[in-house]
Amino acid sequence: MMKPRIAVIDPNILSAIGMRGLLQSVMPGMDVETYTSFEELQNNHPESFAHFFVSTIIVLANQNFFLENRRKTIVLTTSPDLDSQLSGFHCLCTNAPKEDFIKQMLALQQSAHGHGRNLPPMRKSPSSKGLSNREIEVLACIVKGMTNKEVANTLNIGLTTVITHRKNIQEKLGIKSVSSMTIYAVSHGLVNMEDVFGNKKKP
Repeated sequence: MMKPRIAVIDPNILSAIGMRGLLQSVMPGMDVETYTSFEELQNNHPESFAHFFVSTIIVLANQNFFLENRRKTIVLTTSPDLDSQLSGFHCLCTNAPKEDFIKQMLALQQSAHGHGRNLPPMRKSPSSKGLSNREIEVLACIVKGMTNKEVANTLNIGLTTVITHRKNIQEKLGIKSVSSMTIYAVSHGLVNMEDVFGNKKKP
């Protein structure tokens, strides 16, 4: 089974590579490709992509194409100011910290994109048998920013047990980073987005 394809189109190659890395970390299992021009995208079967993450300048220069594909298009902007963003498109602020970027992705998935219907699904391991109730509890604590020790104290279980559950969760879901676990947990209704980001510890 082929991985869903995502295209990052940005004339700044460093920005494109950085966005690719960020997308791969929060949406594991996606095939993220980078292009520095619209012409490069056109030569690589643009109809096969699930989403386009595109710089504002390229969208402005090729409005007809992206307007026709606006449900698949996410405009990359450097400003969080809604008044400065392109109307009619979903936008992501590239200057935001990683946690805020994840929050923006989840907001798109839950609202602007019809509760995730138009975003590629999270990859799950083919051998996954699903998470147990205890594993779900551990996952919820992890994505709320708790350490293993805090999870153990909260759930009244041993530290070694928490570590074992954490390993099992990673193997079953096929993901390892907390960012990816957060996307999975919120996307599947295991925790509320407000609970996750409201409980993140400040440095």
